[in-house]
Amino acid sequence: MKNENNRHKVVILGSGFAGLYAARNLKNTDVDITIVDRNNHHLFQPLLYQVATGALSPGDIASPVRGILHKYKNIRIMKASATGLDVKHKKLLLENNSVPYDTLIVATGMKNHYFNHDDWESKAPGLKSLSDAVEMRRRLLDAFEAAEIEEDTEKQQTYQTMAVIGAGPTGVEMVGAIAELAHHTLRKDFRTIDPKKTRIVLIEGGERLLPSFHEKLSIKAKRDLQAMGVEVMTQCMVKEMRDDSLLLQTPDGEKVLSVATVIWAAGIKAAGFSEIIKNSTGAEQDRFNRIKVDGNLSIPGFPELLIVGDMACVLRQDGSTVPMVAPAANQEGRYAAKLIRRRLRGKSLKDFDYFDKGSLAVIGRNKAVVEVAGNRFGGIIAWFIWVFIHITFLIGFDNKILVLLQWSWTYFTKNRGARLIIDE
Repeated sequence: MKNENNRHKVVILGSGFAGLYAARNLKNTDVDITIVDRNNHHLFQPLLYQVATGALSPGDIASPVRGILHKYKNIRIMKASATGLDVKHKKLLLENNSVPYDTLIVATGMKNHYFNHDDWESKAPGLKSLSDAVEMRRRLLDAFEAAEIEEDTEKQQTYQTMAVIGAGPTGVEMVGAIAELAHHTLRKDFRTIDPKKTRIVLIEGGERLLPSFHEKLSIKAKRDLQAMGVEVMTQCMVKEMRDDSLLLQTPDGEKVLSVATVIWAAGIKAAGFSEIIKNSTGAEQDRFNRIKVDGNLSIPGFPELLIVGDMACVLRQDGSTVPMVAPAANQEGRYAAKLIRRRLRGKSLKDFDYFDKGSLAVIGRNKAVVEVAGNRFGGIIAWFIWVFIHITFLIGFDNKILVLLQWSWTYFTKNRGARLIIDE
């Protein structure tokens, strides 16, 4: 298990929750750690939609990885993109060089999935990075600006129509934030248009929104959104995306929705490195292109390759798979670190066992739904729980303070101070 320098080399690809927690839990271990990521920051993805709607600034939910880990002398950070994998010689291939490993932890996460309609991405961007959030913010705010100077009332209404495709937690949180932006924050900012008349549509192909939650909470979330002025369309599929409209297949037949701003929250799949792993090792993938792993998070036949975070397809005892959420990524990162420590001592470790801490989604001001340990409820208590958990999960202390202050200001003033339009 030792290399020629008598130090075990751990390479971590990705500095999201799983990768970062693995690194931090190896900080006092006799190993050399190299973190490889094409970005220089750790991103708190669950709050990207708040950057997209002007409630938070990009720096509020991201922290430089070097700053987070600067105390740990056994950790090296490389800002680079991985291009391949040499499993025979145990090297992670980069654009201009390679990094040798004894153990490779892959934590590259997910990307948006357009179900064989990749051309839709330019029309309906998803939300996976800071650049995605800034671009989405630009599109949302530009739509109001275009409506303000548009003289044709029909085109004006098209500009003031916003559609979010996909009613999982991301979609629900996004439409709720757009509703608050339009109906509260911007209500007095324009002279020609009335932002409160903005049409906000949530489109879902299934029978109900928040399908991973109990039906009781789905019904409550739908009622809360409708009370906020959101139009919820279930059992509705997008057939075609046009420059200023969507062709929808509804239970009542085809329907055209005139809309200028479309946001994608309908599907995700494993990032591109999943294909590299598959081709290099013969590993199996699930329908989300996640890598199927053994109980110890390794690829069958390749114990030195650990897959953690959203890219890992981990089977649970009841036959379900571990959900793609931050708590699961944190637990898998910690497990990977513990497994490496045990292996260095010549010991084994029992299979990974995910502890489900529950699910939650925010809908709007004082509105959220929580499902934990068989308890299901919503309202202001659920909202406070959502606030507390998200503040807790933020990595940097300065991020916690900044976000708490911003949320307090927004709560009492209904103002969103980060409403900057940054052109492409």
